[in-house]
Amino acid sequence: MEFFEVLRKRRSVRRFQDRPVPRELVEKLLEAAFLSPSSFNRRPWHFIVVDEEEKLKALSKAKLGASGLATAPLAIVITADESRSDVWIEDASIAAEHIQLTSFALGLSSFWVQIRNRMHGEGKTAEEYVRELLGIPENYRVLCIIGIGYPAENKPPHGDEVFEWEKVSRNRFGKPWR
Repeated sequence: MEFFEVLRKRRSVRRFQDRPVPRELVEKLLEAAFLSPSSFNRRPWHFIVVDEEEKLKALSKAKLGASGLATAPLAIVITADESRSDVWIEDASIAAEHIQLTSFALGLSSFWVQIRNRMHGEGKTAEEYVRELLGIPENYRVLCIIGIGYPAENKPPHGDEVFEWEKVSRNRFGKPWR
C-alpha cells in the first residue's frame, strides 16, 4: 500500500473479528517498532505482546476507554526504561505509531490506549494496574497499549477537512503558510 494511502485510510478501530493475528504478522509489527528512531539510538523500549484472552480482558479494565481490548485478539504494551533515556516518552511514542501504521499496511486495524498519566480507579493509576498485571519492573514506564486485530467495523478514510492549513505558519508564528 502506498504510504500516503496508509496515512489517509488508517483509522482507530475498537471492534475486532474473532480471528487471531498470525505470529509472522506480529513479528512484522515488532520489526517496525525496532526500526523506529530513538534519541541517541538508546532504544529504551520493551514491548509486551499479549494474546491471552483473560489478560486482554484484564487490560481492558485498566482505565475508562480501554474496553476495546476485550475484543482484540492482540495487544502490544509499550513500555520504556526511563533510566536509559530522558525522552523515553517520545521514543516509545514513535515506536507505537510505527506499530499502528504497519498494522494497517498489513491489513489489520489498531487503536491506542493511553496509560501514562491516566487513572485506573480510586487511588491507583492505570500504569500501576498494568505494571502489577504484567509484572513490569519499576524502572520501566508504561506509555500505552496498542489493541490490534482484523477489523469488525469499517470507517471512511480521512477527508481533506483534516488539513488545517490555518495551523501552519511560515518563518514566524502567525504568519500564514498559504
